[in-house]
Amino acid sequence: MRAAVFAQPGSGARFDWGLTGAAELGRVCAALVVVDVLSFTTAVEMAVSRGMRVHPFPWGEQAAEYARRVGATVAVGRRRTSPEQPWSLSPAALSAAPVVADLVLPSPNGSAISAAASATGLPVVAACLRNARAVGRWLLDQGYGTTDAPVGVVAAGERWPDGSLRPSVEDQLGAASVLDALSGAPGGLSVEAAMALAALASTPDVPAAVRGCVSGRELAEGGFVEDVEIAVRLDVSDVVPLLRHGVFSAA
Repeated sequence: MRAAVFAQPGSGARFDWGLTGAAELGRVCAALVVVDVLSFTTAVEMAVSRGMRVHPFPWGEQAAEYARRVGATVAVGRRRTSPEQPWSLSPAALSAAPVVADLVLPSPNGSAISAAASATGLPVVAACLRNARAVGRWLLDQGYGTTDAPVGVVAAGERWPDGSLRPSVEDQLGAASVLDALSGAPGGLSVEAAMALAALASTPDVPAAVRGCVSGRELAEGGFVEDVEIAVRLDVSDVVPLLRHGVFSAA
């Protein structure tokens, strides 16, 4: 039997990592926040702000079949875009691509976590550095953040080649930014959430930290500097993408 302590009981805002952490918090929380700054949740914010509905889906070839089944457009890998297929996980690409009603946006981390969390029936919110404060305000306005209706904030992280979780600077800072907006939650922060938040207090220049971290450098060196620059714009968006019936749209 799983120990109840792993769910961080007695607090209004809680924090964990990855798919397993999301599953643990999803058992006990009233709402979940998924943070995948580079780049799933930033891409979701961008698409939803332009009026698109986003379907999260795990990374893989089945995404195209799912898109056909639900009558949606499927996004492709960053390097596979074309004039006929301009939609991808790249926020920069999504900022310029034609608006479609429904977009299937697969990714190995944030999208997979969101798709799994959707099955719980809980409200799931996509947060990034661009909308962290708006997400926190919305959650508090909805009455979340108490011990009876706690919020679970999940940093997606990245993957090592063997598939194991690689905690990432950008997602810790993104999650901490949401937790900062939730710091006045009536139920208080769990120790794990408070320690995640401490990373924000010790980071004087968040955009510079994201640019300089492994994930930021990987994208920039791969030719996607603009994706990083879009992702590090702090609190420029009031859009709160809420997952309802398997689809992200504006709350």
